[in-house]
Amino acid sequence: MKQPFSLVLVLAVAAVASVTGQTIDLSRYRLVDLSHSYGPATLYWPTATTKFVLTRDADGPTPGGWFYASNTLSTPEHGGTHLDAPRHFSEKGRTTEQVPLEQLVAPAVVIDVTKEAAANRDYRLTREAVLAFEKANGPIARGSAVLLRTGWSRHWPNAKAYLGDDTPGDASKLSFPSYGVEAARLLVEERGAAALGVDTASIDYGRSTDFQVHRAAAARNVPGFENLTNLDQLPVRGAVVIALPMKIEGGSGGPLRAIALVPR
Repeated sequence: MKQPFSLVLVLAVAAVASVTGQTIDLSRYRLVDLSHSYGPATLYWPTATTKFVLTRDADGPTPGGWFYASNTLSTPEHGGTHLDAPRHFSEKGRTTEQVPLEQLVAPAVVIDVTKEAAANRDYRLTREAVLAFEKANGPIARGSAVLLRTGWSRHWPNAKAYLGDDTPGDASKLSFPSYGVEAARLLVEERGAAALGVDTASIDYGRSTDFQVHRAAAARNVPGFENLTNLDQLPVRGAVVIALPMKIEGGSGGPLRAIALVPR
């Protein structure tokens, strides 16, 4: 039986409360949508051979006199707002359906690097920047979903502005900010982050050719949330992120509907 959204939300928040020891009154929170919609303009990695396709199988009145609509959809796992399962960059990493809910429903910590990214579109978060963030805002607690706010979602869905290049089939000229590997290692190895999220196309910066951040996260079974949006509506601390992907058996990722509960 399909559960009402309100009940699903209550259960999700209850899961966070059990992990963090918080008592959460939903009336004290507003909801923020962190996902881009899927459609013809959805951005994918330049080497993707297909994009999002929605085929309308039925859309109109039936012989019985009622309206009926049904579609078939097709999409690569890694495009739009989506999950990178650890399996994406680790042979022994968890597949999409194996990622624990505790890593998908977690307290959010937002690191704002919009000024740095505006000055340098190839900016990479450094270990020193994370330590400076903690000095100003307190330590990052184990089990947090760390979300890197670059301001890049303002470019969506302009591929040239968002990705740095819009040449089909060529990922060699990409340019956008993200995590640096030493910052990522600090977060996943020393701080025990539940997940790494970002409002760009990858948890590795655009010019990366060896994807060290993906590899460091996957080695610790830490998933990534990519192509997020509306991170400017979240506080540095206090929000709860709920990032639930399509539960694809054996998947290396999948479309992600991410939301945040923000204290009023």
